[in-house]
Amino acid sequence: MDFSLTETERDLVGLCRDFAQNEIAPRAPQAWEDAVCPTDLLREMGQLGLLGMLVPEEWGGIGMTTVGFVAAMEQLGLADQSVAAAWQAHVTIGSLPLLLFGDDAQRDRWLRPLAEGRALGAFGLTEPDAGSDARGIRTRAERLDGGWLINGAKTFISNAGTDMSFGVTLLARTPSPEGGRPQYGSFVVAKDTPGYTMGPKMRGIGWRGLDTRELFFDDVWVPDDQLIGDPEMGMAQFLGTLEVGRISIAALSLSLTQAVLDLATAYAHERVQFGQKLADFQAIQFKLADIATELEAARWLTYRAASLRDAGQPFLKEASMAKLKASRLAVAAASEAVQIHGGLGYMLESPVARFYCDAKVLEIGEGTNEIQHLVIARTLTPR
Repeated sequence: MDFSLTETERDLVGLCRDFAQNEIAPRAPQAWEDAVCPTDLLREMGQLGLLGMLVPEEWGGIGMTTVGFVAAMEQLGLADQSVAAAWQAHVTIGSLPLLLFGDDAQRDRWLRPLAEGRALGAFGLTEPDAGSDARGIRTRAERLDGGWLINGAKTFISNAGTDMSFGVTLLARTPSPEGGRPQYGSFVVAKDTPGYTMGPKMRGIGWRGLDTRELFFDDVWVPDDQLIGDPEMGMAQFLGTLEVGRISIAALSLSLTQAVLDLATAYAHERVQFGQKLADFQAIQFKLADIATELEAARWLTYRAASLRDAGQPFLKEASMAKLKASRLAVAAASEAVQIHGGLGYMLESPVARFYCDAKVLEIGEGTNEIQHLVIARTLTPR
């Protein structure tokens, strides 16, 4: 397979590299310390067209390929994982449900501002009692007077609580036939809708600059035109969108692995112990060689999944494989990079420590790695 980038994709990579290194990277340490989502950076990214990455020009985006999106992520995530995480959540699950399942009026009303970088998108799935078991959500939407009455709560929802957020698209149970299987619908709930409130910014061990909150819906009424797609097919719609989200987490994992490999390699060539550089010790060489080799394998899996989506072919298994492989590698690579740095790597003032803290969530978000194992296993049949 040839995953060489087109001229347009290469131009995008150059744009992202320059912005990441000149604008994001210098602010990463302070953003970590402040634990506040830097929406001014996201607005600048919107002005560059980066917030409409996967949205066609017709709806305000730039219509980039999935391969180009992965390549862009590799550059942004090198600079700061929190900004990259906010960006990828907006580009995928925050925007794609509206693109794929909304009607033209809904796309013009909500998707266009997201794609043009005037607003930040969020999707509400996870609940206090339902994470990997998505069908166990309890938030309900009942038909009432030309619309829907929503009650329930969501948790670990990113991008919903910033000064740039437009609201949230959420998944809720809808009325199902007596004795029938549960049904689900997706609904847009705009900011400041009566009954829609949220908790304070949650504190994680990593992604400190990502705004993540609990959301609460107490008799929230929305009109029929805020239902996205089929009121009985919301779960299938979301799961289809989540496949793209898994590619994005794989890409974010690639960027983290590359970042810690670069940091560990540079430190190994600077640090002298027992009269020689760390890089001259075979034990250190083996660690770096293993990370570099595994990174190439994960990169090929990720670009393979992205290329399948661009070709309009099924990519469920490949996306799960890429997410599983790349996120697992990111956690292992970050641990080894801290080990190479020794005591310095343990201090939060060091970039490698921040990446180490950011790594773990990659095995959890967009479907835990245990779920990825199940998805992959279900695609395997005897030959």
